Parts: sequence; C-alpha cells; structure tokens
Amino acid sequence: MIPSASTLAFVESPVQLLNVLEWAHARRADDGPARADDAAAREAAGRLLDGVPRQPGRSTARAAGDHTADRAGGSRTPSGSGASGPQAPTIVVLPPTDPMSRGQLRRVAGLARDEGYTVHWQEARGGAGAPFKALAALAADVRRAERIVVGDPFSRFVQLLLAPARAAELVVVDDGTATMEFVAQLGRGERLRRWHRTGAGAGARVREFAYAPVSGTARRRLTPGGDRRRVEVFTSMPVTPLPGMEVRLNDFAWTRSRFGPPRLTRGTDLVGTSLVETGVVDPVRYRAAVLALTREHGATRYFAHRRESPEKLRALSEATGLEIVRPDLPLELIARRGPVGRTIVSFPSTVVHTLPYALIGSGVTVAVCEVDPAWLTAAASPRARGFLAGVTETARDVRRLPAQTARAAG
Repeated sequence: MIPSASTLAFVESPVQLLNVLEWAHARRADDGPARADDAAAREAAGRLLDGVPRQPGRSTARAAGDHTADRAGGSRTPSGSGASGPQAPTIVVLPPTDPMSRGQLRRVAGLARDEGYTVHWQEARGGAGAPFKALAALAADVRRAERIVVGDPFSRFVQLLLAPARAAELVVVDDGTATMEFVAQLGRGERLRRWHRTGAGAGARVREFAYAPVSGTARRRLTPGGDRRRVEVFTSMPVTPLPGMEVRLNDFAWTRSRFGPPRLTRGTDLVGTSLVETGVVDPVRYRAAVLALTREHGATRYFAHRRESPEKLRALSEATGLEIVRPDLPLELIARRGPVGRTIVSFPSTVVHTLPYALIGSGVTVAVCEVDPAWLTAAASPRARGFLAGVTETARDVRRLPAQTARAAG
C-alpha cells in the first residue's frame, strides 16, 4: 500500500530515479534553503557508495548490487536527512527484469531512502498478469495525486498509468537523450515513439494500432495547456520549450552537494553505450572504434552501459585489453565520487550532456566521438543518423574528437 501523497514519481531506470532526486532538490532550493551540506546525509551516502566494483585484468566485472537485486523491497521510512513538504514525492519504482538495472535501482533507492523519501517497489513485468496487477494496485493513487513525475514518457506502462490521472501538474525528468526526441515529437504533434524503433513487421504494426488510443491519451496529457494541465520538463538536455511548457535545468546540484570532488587518475576512461544492443550500430564496427579510441587516447578502463551484454564486453576486453567496469550506480554518481580519469571519452549518449554538469570544477575533460554513418546497421531507424549527430552537436563544454578518429575505426 502506497502512503497517501500529493506527488507521485514513477521511475523505471536508475537514471530516472537519480533525476527525481535532482528535481526534488531543485524544487526545495526554490522553496527555501536546501539542506545541501547535511552531514548525516553525506555520511549515509558515502557508506552506501563504498565498494564500487572493479575487477582488474581482462575479465568482465560483475556489479556488487546484483546479489542483492531482489532483497529489501517495498516501502520503509528512512532515517537520513529527511525530505518533506508538498514537493517531496513518493517514489514508485517499476523495475525492469534485467539484473543489472535492478541492482542499480536498489542502490539508488537506498540513497533516496537515506535522503528521506518513501520508495515503493512495484513489480510490473515478468509475467502475463504483472502489468494488470500493478495497474490495479496503483490506479487509485494515480487518480488522487496532484502532481505526477515520470521518467519515461515513451514507456507503455507509464502511458497506461497516465490514463486515469487527474493531476494538475505533470513533470518529465530525464531518461537521457530521449527527452530531446520527446519534446520534438510533442511539438510536431506526432505519436510518441522511441527514436531507434523501426516499427517494421506486421505484428509490430498491429500492436501499435491496438495501443494507439492509450498512446494518444498520454500525448494529450503531456501536452501543455491540455485540460488546464501544467507540464514541466526537468532536463540537462538542450530542448526548446513548447508554448506553455516550463523547462527547468538539471545541473546535478544534489549530486555535487553530496559527493566529490573526485580524485583524478592520469588515464583516460571510455564510456560504453547500448547502441549495439538496440540494433543501431554494427558490433564489429563498434569494437573497432573502441580499439581505435583505446590506442589513440591511452584508455585503460571501459565503463559499461547497464544494457551491454557480457559476450560483447568479453570480446571488447580481449580485443583491447581494457579493464571492464560494470558500475552499480549511474555514471554521474560514480564519476563524481571517483577515482575517474582526467579525460572521459564517450560516443553520442546521455553522459556527454550530464557529466559536464556533474563534474563542474573537477578538472575532468569530457570528449565525444561521433558515430560514422558507416557504422549503422541496415536495420537502424531512419532517424538514427540525425539523432546521434544532434546529440553530439548540442553537447556543451565537451571536446569533440576529430572526424578522422571515427573514420579510422571503420
């Protein structure tokens, strides 16, 4: 049972949960003095973050959070710094099924509880009846909520939850670069669809047709001014607000107040992406690109995306000699705490927008390597090339690697 709350936040990934904490921190700062230097919260967060897993050598590291992925569920009252007031959300975690994401979610949920938030763990996947049970469990709370915060407006489950919503205010926090596409699609009046989805196949088209009424309702709910509803987007991404939409900057003030500054190593760290797993980039081309970047920049570590497969990471390690690190927290927290390389190199992804904020004043240089169009698979969405280029071109305070770096890897 979820305690009665005027603000409900629904998150499905560790990054979404982190950004809910950032949003709440920003709103508290607007309403009064933020408790940024609360010693108890800082100490509790430091204890929770101890032991970030790293496995030396060429084998793939396992996240320490995995073995606790299915413990400590449900709601509990925290004993940390406390988060109160009308802006304080009750956070509902709708976990995916993969162990890496679940492990990271458990860890960030622990941070949220230590900050004083109520966190409710609601299984909505993993079985044919799970979504319906979750909807039945949450519907009444959704109808009562005055404010709803969501991390992924493209999520079909979140769209289903928005159908009975009567909230006067909807807030969308970052789920990465997808926020850019969300605002653009909303502005064009298009149906909400992830940029890397092709929609090919008769089965996919039938499912989309059947789901269209729900998707359309969610789009209207998320459109500013509809039914006198206020819509806010809390983001680190470069987006142009629609008429009536408020855009609030996420500069990772909570993360910077709690952790760091990081200790810097002399090496370079690479950041992995799930572009291979989503069918956008050819795996052979990706491996060659990582090898080229490793040689050119003297990289020693590779921070894996939580969706990267063990087989792919094993092949990367064997080909490059990189130490594979599987973080059990979002990279913004890992990097802020350190140790971290003086240079962080990434392909076009969320972190080229978020890390410059999280690492303000740390002396770390974030660099982005463009994706050569030749790396794209035949199955990649027609939007892929333009979207990835936009992610690179709009990143602030980053070093853009020369184009020949990308071509040399092809």
